[in-house]
Amino acid sequence: MTRRLFPFALAPIFLAALAFGQPNPAQPQHALAPVLGVWRGQFDGLPGVTLVVTDENGSLQGAILFYLHMRKTVNDPYTSTPGLPEPIFNPRFDGKTLTFRVSHRRAHPPRTLSDPPMTFRLALTGPGQAEFVNGTEKGPQVTMVRSDD
Repeated sequence: MTRRLFPFALAPIFLAALAFGQPNPAQPQHALAPVLGVWRGQFDGLPGVTLVVTDENGSLQGAILFYLHMRKTVNDPYTSTPGLPEPIFNPRFDGKTLTFRVSHRRAHPPRTLSDPPMTFRLALTGPGQAEFVNGTEKGPQVTMVRSDD
């Protein structure tokens, strides 16, 4: 079985228990609106990553899910399988870019059990559009679209 892992998506991850964000009373709720919702990115026309960002009483929270792309043989087409959801933590939104961290422990156990968390960025590029990048591994950018469903 041939597997293709994406440089920034070493962990199967997503929509699990939401992590606790840091409330920022100086930041009004409407300032968070551009980043809130369900964000989806694809690789080669298949689901690749889904990010959910919510506002819980002024505190950003969310979860992320990465998909594993694999094929049975080199001649077979790739398929996309959702991994395990992971909460995001330490989310920060500066009005243009959401930065957050995700645990990497469950990515590829047992070799990743001691791995530190990874940092990701979602940079808004237009209404309902953003570029997603792994800030830890400096992987390729993935175009994300907010679907809100």
